[in-house]
Amino acid sequence: MLDLRQLRYFEAVAETEHVGRAAERLRISQSPLSRQIAQLEKSLGLTLFERSQQRIRLTADGRVFLTETRALLRHADRLENLGRRLGRGEEGGLCIGYTADAMHTGILPAALRALREESPDIHVALYDQPSDAQFEGLRQRSLDIALVRTPPPAGDPDLDAAPLLRDPLLLAVPESHPLADRSEVPAEALDGQPWIAVGDPQDPGWRDRFVASCVASGFTPDIRLDASDPLTALGLVASGLGLALVQRSMVRGATEGTVVRELPWYEESVRLWAAWHRVDLRPVVASFRATVLAEAEPG
Repeated sequence: MLDLRQLRYFEAVAETEHVGRAAERLRISQSPLSRQIAQLEKSLGLTLFERSQQRIRLTADGRVFLTETRALLRHADRLENLGRRLGRGEEGGLCIGYTADAMHTGILPAALRALREESPDIHVALYDQPSDAQFEGLRQRSLDIALVRTPPPAGDPDLDAAPLLRDPLLLAVPESHPLADRSEVPAEALDGQPWIAVGDPQDPGWRDRFVASCVASGFTPDIRLDASDPLTALGLVASGLGLALVQRSMVRGATEGTVVRELPWYEESVRLWAAWHRVDLRPVVASFRATVLAEAEPG
């Protein structure tokens, strides 16, 4: 049986890579801390740290164990908090994972407003995370619902999902660019143009997928810059540094220095899904899920 206290000690030592500093953080002396770490390694049959006279470092196994330890401790904290809230007669809180698209499309803000009107005392915790991290959070029950760009794998035994919206990608052009005067922009007009590619730096394959979608649509972009988010891309477009494809929800208002055009022939879009664990939905979670799904686009 794992000892949560030992796991918290291990996390502190792993983060500081120094027993003395970890002991100060935990407000205990070094000797008992070292003994607890040694006991944890013995009980696991695993070497978590490489030790030298100057410092200690995580082993490769230790790094893997740290990732899982953090997830377990987060879940333990959430479970303790939930128990306290239930003990006070409250329904418990909501832990919601999301990506930025859930915010700027209005899906999550609208659902939170509805929740606040219906249950003003519910505690809400929001976690901006990549899709894979949210799926893991759902499985470990550190998240109640996830708003993600991609659904869980088909046939996932634990998770279920439903589509919320499709956010078409529009062409953003500097207002001084010759294409800004055209009401319709064919694919061949974009071939070889300087581009600002927009993608998630945590997703190593996004750039290749972007180029492949462009080529499949009839043009090859000359990528000059990468942008990690649509607002940055729009700023670079307004500076005259290239063209960009940005989802419609980000260009609803007037964007100074840019002109936006629809591309009916370009079929790529940003998708948003709601995902949740199939088992044991608390009433407050089931209610919030229904609220989120009510915000979904028809069809």
